[in-house]
Amino acid sequence: MPEPAETREVLAASRRLGLGVGLRSQHFDHILAHRPAVGWFEAISENFMDSGGRPRATLRRIAEDYPVVLHGVSMSIGSTDPLDRGYLARLKSLADEVEAPWVSDHLCWTGVQGINSHDLLPLPLNARSLRHVAARVNQVQETLERPLVLENPSTYATFRDSDISEPDFLRELCAATGCLLLLDVNNVYVSCFNAGHDPLLYLDAFPFERVVQMHLAGHQNCGTHIVDTHDRPVCDEVWRLFALAWGCSGGAATLLEWDGDVPPFQRLEAELARARVVLDGALPVSAEQPDEMIEGLSTPIDFLVPGLMNEGA
Repeated sequence: MPEPAETREVLAASRRLGLGVGLRSQHFDHILAHRPAVGWFEAISENFMDSGGRPRATLRRIAEDYPVVLHGVSMSIGSTDPLDRGYLARLKSLADEVEAPWVSDHLCWTGVQGINSHDLLPLPLNARSLRHVAARVNQVQETLERPLVLENPSTYATFRDSDISEPDFLRELCAATGCLLLLDVNNVYVSCFNAGHDPLLYLDAFPFERVVQMHLAGHQNCGTHIVDTHDRPVCDEVWRLFALAWGCSGGAATLLEWDGDVPPFQRLEAELARARVVLDGALPVSAEQPDEMIEGLSTPIDFLVPGLMNEGA
């Protein structure tokens, strides 16, 4: 079945955007005054949907100079509560206003019985939850009139009822709904470390043909587990996974997230410079055997680095 035109447009836009930064209020003045040389910005949807003041006006001004995509944390696509139609209407209005190339959220649920936990809670990954989420994704896409982009969340526990891997779950969800994917490389590392899984095998199974965006971020390694904090630089292991995943994605738009202890904008630019170095091949990541890497990401022994396997978890 041929891809719908809007899906082809989103995929094409993804390959044009390059490297971007998460839009945070601490940087509003700097961005407006200096127009930094970044490719695009990602705005947290809930920070602007209900604002009619300076944040919304600033977002409109930035959207005049840069592509802006929307990234949500409260759609709760996996919840058993009915979808919040008012939320979706406000989200569509904002997306139309800033001409967002796409709108994303997470494969998770955030609350039940009208209570928002303000956390991204994991789902049991099985056929029943797949049918449930697919039906809701279809409703969301009908309302937004654009493909929904879903992100793999960072997780700290698994369910006994899960009998589908996350990459396979996302692949089946895309096939059933036509939705697209945001691959958060840091979340892959965090979740695999916490579950004792190999992130290379995770990437080997991932449906890269549906990826329009990637995330990079820092985390806190507590020894026995990792917490996805977004408050520090990207670690070397995540950089290595990113270089591999970005090549497999065909060059998907990539964004740096930094949400806690937000530094001056120049620090984010320095982290983006590191990303450019990685993508230019200055780091020795899969450079010698790219074909073998794409065919089977877990094969080349020289790619395995300390910390990628958590044998004790």
